[in-house]
Amino acid sequence: MEAAEASQEVAIAPRQAPGATLEPCWLRAVLIAVALLFLTLFLLMPLLAVFAEAFKKGWDAYLSAITEPDALSAIKLTLLSAALAVPLNLVFGVAASWAIAKFEFRGKNVLLTLIDLPFSVSPVISGLIYVLLFGAQGWFGPWLREHDIKILFAVPGIVLATVFVTFPFIARELIPLMQAQGNDEEEAALVLGASGWNTFWRVTLPNIKWGLLYGVILCNARAMGEFGAVSVVSGHIRGETNTIPLQVEILYNEYNFQAAFAVASLLALLALVSLALKSLLEWRLTGAGHEHRSKKHQ
Repeated sequence: MEAAEASQEVAIAPRQAPGATLEPCWLRAVLIAVALLFLTLFLLMPLLAVFAEAFKKGWDAYLSAITEPDALSAIKLTLLSAALAVPLNLVFGVAASWAIAKFEFRGKNVLLTLIDLPFSVSPVISGLIYVLLFGAQGWFGPWLREHDIKILFAVPGIVLATVFVTFPFIARELIPLMQAQGNDEEEAALVLGASGWNTFWRVTLPNIKWGLLYGVILCNARAMGEFGAVSVVSGHIRGETNTIPLQVEILYNEYNFQAAFAVASLLALLALVSLALKSLLEWRLTGAGHEHRSKKHQ
């Protein structure tokens, strides 16, 4: 009887918190202070410095710098390359993640490795790969020249380089999400007579919508801020093939610091907006994950 009561008390007693949460208050305060100091020195101060230098000569000088013809051309090209690269990565990311998470097939691990390739290859190297393929002395260079098709030092080359460095972002956000959700709902829909296309639109897509938006935001931010690969394939033609990062480099090398920081502030503003949207979607993803788990338990 006493043993039964003792076991019941043990079952009812609250579980002890992990030892990591029982560290002394002074140690937690020191760790928090170190983290805040690091963020202040390496994140907040450089960010504030960008905006301070951008508005150093006043609002009129700032507007003049970002509305200058070369700057406007760089802004338009950046938006265009992102507008083309992100939808392409969206299609690839959804298709690749759906195949990897929902099906078993030969070469699955190879596909996962290829998706991670841009994370391990320098963007400059990826740009040089396109030079090797489409340059004047490249594999397809003579054929492109004969047919008057221009890829390098033009918009197509910039879009291709941007697609290469950004295509893992959406797939890598969706693959673990789809794997965690499993196949139960899709299988139920198919058993009830839904077609594969209807199953995707009515079951799979609603379950991954927040993760999909999260990946799109990250992909778009990287596409607009890409420098290395685009620098190699663009040719640095002012007013034609310079994106915002390349325009910042040119202005800075010309010692036009105020204009360089003014244009750079546009990218900084984009980063802040992306961070806000990312935090919002993380919150929605957490709520969606709890909701999905509760449905499965029911």
